[in-house]
Amino acid sequence: MAKSNDTTRNKTSATAPQDSTTPPAQHVWLAGLGAIAKAQEQGSKAIEALVNDGLAFQRKSQAEAQQRLQEATERLSHMASDFGQQATGRVDKLEHLFEDRVAKALHRLGMPTLMDIQMLNDRVAQLEAQLAALAGSAKKKPASAPRKSSKPASGQTTSTPAKSARGSKTAKKST
Repeated sequence: MAKSNDTTRNKTSATAPQDSTTPPAQHVWLAGLGAIAKAQEQGSKAIEALVNDGLAFQRKSQAEAQQRLQEATERLSHMASDFGQQATGRVDKLEHLFEDRVAKALHRLGMPTLMDIQMLNDRVAQLEAQLAALAGSAKKKPASAPRKSSKPASGQTTSTPAKSARGSKTAKKST
C-alpha cells in the first residue's frame, strides 16, 4: 500500500508545482527514491555496458602491454647481439696478441716455426725423391759394369745411413 501511495505522490508531485511548504530534506529523500527506481529499471543494462567497456579496456591494455614487451625484447636482443659481436672482436684481438707473444718467445728460444718445419719436410721429400731416382737408375745399370770400391781411409769405417741408424739404436738400448 505504501508503494501505491508513493507512486501517486510522485505523480502528483511531478505534475504539480513544488510546494514551498515541503521541506528540503524531503526533496532529497524523493530524489534518492527516484534514483533507486531508475537504477532498478536500467541497472542490468548499465552493468552490461560497464562489463563490455571493461572487457574492451582490458583487451586494449593487454595488446598495448604485449606490444611494449615485444619492443623491449627486440631492443634487448639487438643489444645482446651487439655485445656478443664486440666481445668476439675483443677475444679475437686478445687471441692474436697471445699468439704473437708466444711465437716471439719461441723464436727467442730458437724453436723453429711451423713454416720452418714445413720447409724442412718439403726438402726431405725432395731429397727422398732424388734418392729414389738415383736408386732406380743404379738398378737399371748392367751388372757387368765394374763397381767402384770405396775403401775407407785407415781407421775409418763406412756405414750407410740405414746401418748407422740401426747402430745408434742398438747403442741406445745397451746404455
